[in-house]
Amino acid sequence: MRLIKTLLTILFISLLSFPSWSVNFFTDLEERDGLYYKKLTDVPFTGKVTGYNLTGSLKDGKQEGTWIFKWSKDQIWYKGNRKNGKRVGTWVYYHDNGQLWEKGNYKNGKKHGAWVAYLKDGTIHKKYKGTFKDGVKISD
Repeated sequence: MRLIKTLLTILFISLLSFPSWSVNFFTDLEERDGLYYKKLTDVPFTGKVTGYNLTGSLKDGKQEGTWIFKWSKDQIWYKGNRKNGKRVGTWVYYHDNGQLWEKGNYKNGKKHGAWVAYLKDGTIHKKYKGTFKDGVKISD
């Protein structure tokens, strides 16, 4: 009987720590100290997440890989990559009318390099267009 209890305990603990492959980011997870956990667990979550027009992945509780958020089923709001929870590489943002909003690169979670920005009507948005270094605008 004791062996059965031990095996059941090991199985239960294994199931809690095993990565689930798709959970709802908004209802199944909670953020604690900058990491995401599946509710009622103490193990940072690893696996795919979805929910309200969002798809992405977490690794050890941090956002990792491609993240896509949509205004609607077919219309992207933003798309980009994360590494260790931070934005990296090219990110593209769109207005709800499908018009390009912003496009540029992130380095270590901060805007870096040339960025373009547009108003909903397609004209350039001068306030957000420019060249950035470590998140600070250094030129128009």
